[in-house]
Amino acid sequence: MKLDWNTLPKPIIALSPMADMTDSAFCQTVRYCSPFDPELVEGVVGSGLVVFREMVSSEAVVRHNDKTLGMTDIHPDERPLVQQIFGSDPATMAESARIIAEQHHPEGFDVNMGCPVYKIVHNFNGAALMKEPELATKIVRAMKEVIDVPLSIKIRLGWENPTDCIEFAKVLEDAGADLITVHGRTKCQGYAGVADWKMIRRVKEAVSIPVLCNGDVHKAELAPKALEVSGCDGLLIARGGLGNPWIFEQISDVLVGRVARVVTMEERVRTVLQHLDLHCQQYGERGVVTFRKHLSWYFKGVPGAKFFREQLHTTSSRSEIEKILNTLCHCEEASADAAIPRDCFASLAMTYGQL
Repeated sequence: MKLDWNTLPKPIIALSPMADMTDSAFCQTVRYCSPFDPELVEGVVGSGLVVFREMVSSEAVVRHNDKTLGMTDIHPDERPLVQQIFGSDPATMAESARIIAEQHHPEGFDVNMGCPVYKIVHNFNGAALMKEPELATKIVRAMKEVIDVPLSIKIRLGWENPTDCIEFAKVLEDAGADLITVHGRTKCQGYAGVADWKMIRRVKEAVSIPVLCNGDVHKAELAPKALEVSGCDGLLIARGGLGNPWIFEQISDVLVGRVARVVTMEERVRTVLQHLDLHCQQYGERGVVTFRKHLSWYFKGVPGAKFFREQLHTTSSRSEIEKILNTLCHCEEASADAAIPRDCFASLAMTYGQL
C-alpha cells in the first residue's frame, strides 16, 4: 500500500520507534493486536495504525553491515511500516535510504532528530541536529531526492529552549518533510518531567503538514486530552505500548466513547508466548534471554506479580516461561487488574522448588 499522511484517517495512531524495542517481532505483535484495515474510512478511529521500526545507523547501512541490514527486514504482517534512520551526513543518509528502499521497500522513512542519548548526540546525530537547521535541511532534501515514499522527522521541543521547535519545524516543512512528530520535552530534560502538549500545539499551528504528538500517553484514557491540548493530527505512542500492544485498540475505544477493553490474563499470556516465539525466530537461541525486557513490561503493575516476575527473569528456556505463564493463566482470579491469588504462589513455588 502507499502511505499518505494527509489522507490517512485522523486521528492517526502510530507506534513510536524505540531503540532495542520496536524490532520486527514486536511490530508484528502490535499489528496482530491492532490489524491495519485496508478499507479505511474517514472518521473510523484506529484502523489505520502505522508502526515505526527502531532506528538504524545510516553509516552502518552504507557499509552493508549485515546485522543492521537485518534490522531493516520487513515481515508482510508489519506493513504499513516506517523505517527510522539516524545520521548527520546528508549524502550518507540519502544513500542509506536508497539501499533500504531497494531491499525492503518500507512505506515511509523517518529521521531521528530527537534522541537525547549521549552516544547519539555527541556525533551530531539525534537531537543535536536541532542546533543545525541548515544541516537538517540538507538531510531532508538529499533523502527526498532518492525516495518515493513519505519522509517524516521526529524532533523534541529543543535542546534546552522549549520554543526552538517552532522555527525548526518551519525549516523542516520548507525542506520538504511530509510529517513531523514532536516529543514534548527538551533534550536536556531527557525523559524527566512532564511532556508539554501545549508547546506541541504551537508547532502544529506553525506548519501546514501533519503533526503527531508524542510523550506521556502511557494509557488509553489520556489520548483524548493529548489530542485536545496539542491540536495534533494524531499520536505517536512509545512507552505506553511496551507490555501493552493492545493500547492502540484501547485508544480507539476511548476516542469513540467506549470503555477501553480489558485484557484478561489468558489473552495476556497467549500474546506473550506468541511474541516470544516471534522474538526467538528473529534472534535464535539467545532470544529467551533478550526477551526478558519485554516480560518486565508485560507484567508491570500487576498487583502481587513480584514473585513470578523474579522467576521469569531468571529462566533461560521457552518451556520454563510457558510453564510459569500457564500456571498463572489457570488461576481464575488472576487478571491484569487483580492480585495473584495465594494458591498461585504456592503452585509456582512447588514447581520451582521454593517450598
